[in-house]
Amino acid sequence: MSLYWLLICHGMMTLTIAVSFLCGRWPIFQGTPISSIHRFLTFGAYRHLLKFIGAVFGDRGTNLVLSVEYYCCDRANPILQHVNERASMNFEIGNIRKQYCTGNDVGFRLSVDFDAKTLYCKIHSIVYLAIIGTTYYIVVKTSFSYIPGHYLSEVHRYTSIFAVAIGIFLFLLTSFSDPGTVKAENVSQYLSAYPYDNMIFTKKECPTCKIPKPARSKHCSLCKRCVARFDHHCGWMNNCIGERNTRYFLAFLLWHFLLCVYGTIAVGLVLAGRVEELQIVHILIVYYGVDNSVSSLAPYIAQWLLDAHNTQILLMVFLAIVSLLLAGFFAYHANLCLTNTTTNETFKWQDYVNWQKKLNEARAALNMNTTGMNTEGKPPESKCKSFFRRFLLQETEVVVRKNVYDKGFFHNIYEVIFPVSTRASFLQTKSKSR
Repeated sequence: MSLYWLLICHGMMTLTIAVSFLCGRWPIFQGTPISSIHRFLTFGAYRHLLKFIGAVFGDRGTNLVLSVEYYCCDRANPILQHVNERASMNFEIGNIRKQYCTGNDVGFRLSVDFDAKTLYCKIHSIVYLAIIGTTYYIVVKTSFSYIPGHYLSEVHRYTSIFAVAIGIFLFLLTSFSDPGTVKAENVSQYLSAYPYDNMIFTKKECPTCKIPKPARSKHCSLCKRCVARFDHHCGWMNNCIGERNTRYFLAFLLWHFLLCVYGTIAVGLVLAGRVEELQIVHILIVYYGVDNSVSSLAPYIAQWLLDAHNTQILLMVFLAIVSLLLAGFFAYHANLCLTNTTTNETFKWQDYVNWQKKLNEARAALNMNTTGMNTEGKPPESKCKSFFRRFLLQETEVVVRKNVYDKGFFHNIYEVIFPVSTRASFLQTKSKSR
């Protein structure tokens, strides 16, 4: 029984640490223990380590750790730097167009366009493919020998391949699709599609692209382009998530959540089938005298599974944790889409609300100082009256977060599934502007 509870506690601790480390900065976890654990894991633990090393080894030990940190984290990675130099050194060849002509004005033009960013896309794609490929390989090696089994038919051998292939397709679709690049040719259409709200978006020009900056857009320093309805730059995709590919990103999250749930259930049914086929419950009851109850049988079955099928247990725990993370991430982005806002706009609203609160507090303090100057020579007012007057002054102006882009549940969903730039009205406006 002690082993049973130890495994439960270990799983809960692992899940809490994983969620805190990966998702602790999400707005939904602000002010919760998850965000506190995230701060400790990312900043507090390292700060305490530096203090400990400084106390034991002095400044030389601290300087050594800081130099290692600089070399590993801040200094340019020599491998990627070499790749980037090789890419940009002669990848300008990519902009060279070679023309081969034969006869009178007859020929063909061969254009080769290379970009250093393509290499980084391949690197990120390899990382993703390595994760999903390794996981599927482990599933095949450890569980396919038991399929078909007591609970699973042979069809799951093929549906699993099909499910993984769809996941890879959605990853590539999101990675290489246009997020909604704002250019000089379409900036007027985006300006009319997304008007300024004069709160978090005001009329301005992109200093890099030298074009007007439509509302809800942002210039990505990594992709080196302005993106319409910018949400965030996804490191896994090595691509921006914006107006045109948010739908693909949501489909990617949802499908991989379902894929992880499918894998967890399938491996669980494989293990349940092994317990049934080998008659483990019957053996424990008849030969070992264990009571025929869940509370009595569960620890022995769990111990047998950990001993005979530990790889499948670890795989099931891994898939379950990843599915929970994907569920939270999908729920967060789905909620953003239903309210027609983005991750970038969420942080902008936080800054706007904080600035407005500080402005209101400054106005209230100024009003109180002015009132104090006008009441000089009069008897001092009571502390209770002063407190209520200060409270009323602070509550006179409540910060209102008004999202002018939220046009209702169905319209918001329609805008994500059918982006503005893909509609006929957008294309007609573009042709008229020409």
